[in-house]
Amino acid sequence: MGGGLSIHCVDVAAGRVAAGLRVAVWRLGTDGEPAGAPLAEGTIGGNGLLQHPALMSEAITAGGYEVRFFVGDFYRAQGSATGTPGFLEVVPYRFHIADVAQHYHLPFKFTAWGFSLFRGGA
Repeated sequence: MGGGLSIHCVDVAAGRVAAGLRVAVWRLGTDGEPAGAPLAEGTIGGNGLLQHPALMSEAITAGGYEVRFFVGDFYRAQGSATGTPGFLEVVPYRFHIADVAQHYHLPFKFTAWGFSLFRGGA
């Protein structure tokens, strides 16, 4: 697969994909902060992926991005007693794309208390 961005989310505490987790992707402005409306936003599907047409399109250009994972809302929607606010509410992840010909895969593995996020080998 060439180019684009994929986001895969797994609730490792439950041992399953995080269907229903809300995720939003912003492009970073020249000041290094998220600029304007999200480039892509939605919920993780039954396959564990954020399906949004912008992520595999020419909208993904060189530059900085921020992805936000709404973990607190995810656990509250499932009736988990993680507290309000939860230990993790929103997990932001900033990264840069240098080579638009490469595919950037972001596996997000989490519980209500911690997470792992990295560039995977998709």
